[in-house]
Amino acid sequence: MVDYVSEKAKEIQPSATLAVNRRARQLQQEGKEIINLSVGEPDFDTPGVIKEACQAALKAGFTKYTDSSGILELRQAICEKLERENGLDYSPEQIVVSNGAKHSLFNIMMAILNPGEEVIIPAPYWVSYPEMVKLAGGKPVICSRNERFTANLDHLRELITPRTKAFILNSPANPTGVVYTQKELEDLTEILLSHKILCISDEIYEHIVFDGIKAVSIASLNKEIKERCVVVNGFSKTFSMTGWRLGYLAAPKAIAAAVANIQSQTASNPVSFVQKAALVALKYQKNLYRPMVEEFSRRREFLLKNLPEVIFYPRPDGAFYFFLSLGKVASPEMADYLLQKYYLAVVPGRDFGADHFIRISFATSLENLRKAVERLSEAVNNLP
Repeated sequence: MVDYVSEKAKEIQPSATLAVNRRARQLQQEGKEIINLSVGEPDFDTPGVIKEACQAALKAGFTKYTDSSGILELRQAICEKLERENGLDYSPEQIVVSNGAKHSLFNIMMAILNPGEEVIIPAPYWVSYPEMVKLAGGKPVICSRNERFTANLDHLRELITPRTKAFILNSPANPTGVVYTQKELEDLTEILLSHKILCISDEIYEHIVFDGIKAVSIASLNKEIKERCVVVNGFSKTFSMTGWRLGYLAAPKAIAAAVANIQSQTASNPVSFVQKAALVALKYQKNLYRPMVEEFSRRREFLLKNLPEVIFYPRPDGAFYFFLSLGKVASPEMADYLLQKYYLAVVPGRDFGADHFIRISFATSLENLRKAVERLSEAVNNLP
């Protein structure tokens, strides 16, 4: 039989998070009481005013093609948001709205990478970054972490070659919840500017931060880094709109135009009526996400106080994850052990570039987290 599948497609790994979630659902269908800590999405419903805006757009017949970059009204609102909250000055021509921040990131890779060019990715990383780079014909290069689980800058300097095109920054980070400090961003900026490396700053968890910490956009540090930066954000996490699929990027005009051209030939445009709903999300902002973040904070505090002391993890100052080390067992085996014996669904750290760790999400109820802590404690005590 003729093999029609490309070599590029064969190299791509399926999403580990979705695979674990699928196995957890299968066990639930068999009647098992699964505590699912694998999924990276808020367990809150989308706020009512956002849904009402979507319904109004549908009733008004706003269901046709839009500009490939998104409607001008939304791009202007995003510019206002970036200036108001991040101190960033962009024009609507520099904004491209896509079908999720994930789509924005993939579009960037397609727009900037020539065959064999390298993108440096600090580990632990979100599972999709290396696969996106490979799909776009680039080469992912993994940078080690320091004791704070941010990029090891000494290693970063060693990795830079004439083929280095970009660096991916994710703060607050998935899977660790770590937020880069101002000093860490300044030190990173110095390296990137000195080697003329593009920074892709994934800021999707921007508003899910705790203890008064602010997630600073690296693009806001100075004019020079802003001109070598693509800022990516979206509506999925902040407004519990994961299934709505709407994200955006802010970039230098040449990159934004290239992304818009690519999108015009692939997705055509972001979903029309969802863009109208996003306008309302940006209008109400804190009033919509503050209650959710406050609840996440309570759950985080519960885990900080109740996780077994033998478990090691970096302190999460943002997002809704803990990245746990339970010992020297390889992470796929540990994840399988927890799922099969204790009915806990977690994601293996190997898929994030850090074996011997597992990721758990606290985007679930306190009741589930209490059960999860009990099961984790028992699991740790019974490790072979």
